[in-house]
Amino acid sequence: PTSAQLSAVSQPGRFRCTLDNDVLTMEQRQFYEDNGYLLVKKLVSDEDIEGFRKEFMRICKKEVNPPGAMIMKNESLRSQYGQSENVVNKVQDFQEDKELFRYCTLPEVLRYVECFTGPNIMAMHTMLINKLPDSDEQTFLHPMHQDLHYFPFRPADRIVCSWTAMERADQDNGCLVVQPGTHKEPLKPHGYPKCEGKANKLFHGLLDEDAKSPRVHLVMEKGDTVFFHPLLIHGSGINKTSGFRKSISCHFASSECYYIDVKNTTQEHLEKELVEMVRKKYNATSVELRDIWNFRARLVQGERINL
Repeated sequence: PTSAQLSAVSQPGRFRCTLDNDVLTMEQRQFYEDNGYLLVKKLVSDEDIEGFRKEFMRICKKEVNPPGAMIMKNESLRSQYGQSENVVNKVQDFQEDKELFRYCTLPEVLRYVECFTGPNIMAMHTMLINKLPDSDEQTFLHPMHQDLHYFPFRPADRIVCSWTAMERADQDNGCLVVQPGTHKEPLKPHGYPKCEGKANKLFHGLLDEDAKSPRVHLVMEKGDTVFFHPLLIHGSGINKTSGFRKSISCHFASSECYYIDVKNTTQEHLEKELVEMVRKKYNATSVELRDIWNFRARLVQGERINL
């Protein structure tokens, strides 16, 4: 299939986004089907989170340099702090970092992931986010968006994000905000927000946002984990505190998912931007979107089939 408009093959009966499993209660399964997300309390241990935090600090200090990882910084703070926790706001594509990738292999996380993807699981996109204290500039606001906008593979129902709070996340420090039920809607056009002076690279948002759609602020404690569908509309506010708000996440997909051609779809302009970035960074002449995702993707469990 080449059309990004193809909808996922739905489960016969009442369940489309979850597979038969003995992990989710019927109530949890129905909640995810209806709302597009599921919050599980205290799923990841303090000990594991401490390990991820220490590794993040080592990356900040350049004591480790994971191959292929993108270290995103607020350059305006660099002269003041050097490269430190005060400057680094994201480590993206950490699949080659042994300690951080351990998050993607935690049995307690994969038990849930398998309910959405099935047994053959790929880690497709990994991030550790360090939301820095923000000003009125709203530098680290992430506008409302659907993650599927970034992904050239389908079906959407066999993709799930696992997002774990590394400390308490609430409205003061920019917790996740979701619009329940929006995972039932199609993929919408995204782009850079028009209102803000400077947008973060690739922080695309919905071009036509429904301000009336109900929103839920996901207040989470350390170790709480939310699983959500790639079409769920979500974002995060600014961090109004003087501390940091860290989270670690991975987008998992069934290895039976397949790549699609995004030409002539709402995702085409993203493909051009991403390919251009990678060509510049690695001084590569011919790079395709599929190459970038093959590089990012890593098998976690089962068999690697298509992705």
